[in-house]
Amino acid sequence: MTKEEELHLRENIRGLIRHVKQKRLNEENELRLIVRSLVEYEAKVLEEATTPDQDPTPNKSTGINVLEDLLKKIVPILEDDFKLLTTDPDQRQSFRSHIVKAVVDTLTPVEANNEAGAEAGELEEVIDIDVGGADEDKFIDIRTDAEKSAEEDPEDPREDFGTGLEAEDQTGRNMAYNTFKKIESNIIDAYELLSNEEDQELFYDYLIANVKLYFDKFESELAGQVSEPTNQAYDMAKGEEGGMEPAPEGPTPDEVEFGL
Repeated sequence: MTKEEELHLRENIRGLIRHVKQKRLNEENELRLIVRSLVEYEAKVLEEATTPDQDPTPNKSTGINVLEDLLKKIVPILEDDFKLLTTDPDQRQSFRSHIVKAVVDTLTPVEANNEAGAEAGELEEVIDIDVGGADEDKFIDIRTDAEKSAEEDPEDPREDFGTGLEAEDQTGRNMAYNTFKKIESNIIDAYELLSNEEDQELFYDYLIANVKLYFDKFESELAGQVSEPTNQAYDMAKGEEGGMEPAPEGPTPDEVEFGL
């Protein structure tokens, strides 16, 4: 090989090396771009998955939409007060029973009042006309001071609140009474927004169901009845600490092989 041929060969080899290096560099850059795009895509998916939906799709029923808005207001109040009752499960059961009954007792007359609004106005006019106010000025009160005091002392409103549930725990009843005062107006206001009978029925039925289901959820959270996983080694160690004989181990492979 002549010197000129050797130089030409070396030049070709250098060119081939440069080509291989450039190709490798291009492949590395292309791979980096691919990896970068995958990382950005995964980050975007993760962000969308962890970001709460600020504008959820409304339900097809107006009654359910109104109820959902109501539950966001009253469920945290029910949960906080329910979980204060930790002395006895009967307290929580009483709280639950009184709240559910109060919801039913509250919405039933509201519906009746909506239907009889016009008739009530006419009845008030009749009463005003028939009774009048002139004779009231002539009334002479002959009660003693003791009788007046006894009649003026108001009854405990919690007794009326618990009507029909006399056997329930009174601590739970008292707590339920205070809690329901916090949420009663929210329930009535939400229900009175609805005039469509189907919306009213859905609101009523789903309100009762959801209140009871949330109480189930709160009770399970308080109970903490999650089964703790264990294994044989822990059970044996626990038995030794308690002075119990550990379970006898089975024969070893060698003992089985030699009939020991």
